[in-house]
Amino acid sequence: VPVEDLDVEGEGGRIHALVSRPEAGVAPYPTIFLLHGGPEMHDRDAFSPEVAAWVDAGFAVVRVNYRGSTGYGSAWRDALRNDVGHTELADVAAVHRCVVERGISDPGRMVLAGSGWGGYLTLLGLGTQPDLWTAGIAAVPLACHQTSYEDEAESLRAYHRALFCGSPDEQPERYAASSPITYVDQVQSPLLILAGENDARCPMRQIEKYVAKLAEHGRDHEVYTYDAAAGSLPVSERITQVAYQLDFARKHVKLH
Repeated sequence: VPVEDLDVEGEGGRIHALVSRPEAGVAPYPTIFLLHGGPEMHDRDAFSPEVAAWVDAGFAVVRVNYRGSTGYGSAWRDALRNDVGHTELADVAAVHRCVVERGISDPGRMVLAGSGWGGYLTLLGLGTQPDLWTAGIAAVPLACHQTSYEDEAESLRAYHRALFCGSPDEQPERYAASSPITYVDQVQSPLLILAGENDARCPMRQIEKYVAKLAEHGRDHEVYTYDAAAGSLPVSERITQVAYQLDFARKHVKLH
């Protein structure tokens, strides 16, 4: 389907988003926000099989090039460093308001989803914006910055230190304030987490700690694990995972 450009005024400036509407059904649509990874990446008007799958299933798809994304200048790219995670989600919330006000999206049928950094923002969004989201789907997410730092490669530790102006020992408050596990008790929506058992970029221990907290608080969740690393999934596994995600969304979001 054609991709629509959407420009939304946010607290940090104009936010560029992309909207894909299903051909069947009537607005306002059930909607999934698919947040890109990186964070230093961006979504563009190009074919995506994942977007197509969600549109075919009857969802409007919204993709947000939140602060931290590339392609909009260095100030936009670097803006998230002042308040990691919350800065990006402020932009997501602004776009959420816009698509609801314009009658594109049904506020009672909203899914927050993403992979990598998008998965991280999904976990953080469910904990800090619980009233906005009907369900969440987080693939290979960061759930606890401090635990991730302890288990990840030095190159990723260096990136963490650059984001937070130091290590967890030097900046414990910043690491905690930006970690989804800090807000796990505020999660209200059903959540699906997908993670690779041997993924060095998304260490399993920090996900296991987060899932244990979800269970401790009695939150509705599912976990799908697989034996591969992010970015190296065979096509058959990608198809399996998208099918699993669609089934999960159908269970928790009414399509009609």
